[in-house]
Amino acid sequence: MLEPSHNNELPAIPGKRYFTIGEVSELCAVKPHVLRYWEQEFPQLKPVKRRGNRRYYQREDVLTIRQIRTLLYDDGYTIGGARQRMTDEKTKGVHPTHIDAVIQETIDDLEELLELLKPGR
Repeated sequence: MLEPSHNNELPAIPGKRYFTIGEVSELCAVKPHVLRYWEQEFPQLKPVKRRGNRRYYQREDVLTIRQIRTLLYDDGYTIGGARQRMTDEKTKGVHPTHIDAVIQETIDDLEELLELLKPGR
């Protein structure tokens, strides 16, 4: 399990449609029980539930979880404060942390692509 770190130290999000709770746990450096708790506290988190009540998160969910994680762990918000901040930002537009996460993800994807395109690979 990854230790809590800043968004730019989190692994790149693979280009697939759905992620299991275990994969999201690794991608966001948050334990699965914390993710389940956050689902109850943040209305923005609505993973798809399939047979057996298994959760499947989409890329947008992973970005939202990273945003929540940043607000709680890096910015020092309480659960209520983070929920309010995300609700306020939703009415105003995209949160800067979300934009930073998207930019960082794009940079990571491009660096990965460059690595694949290097001669001699």
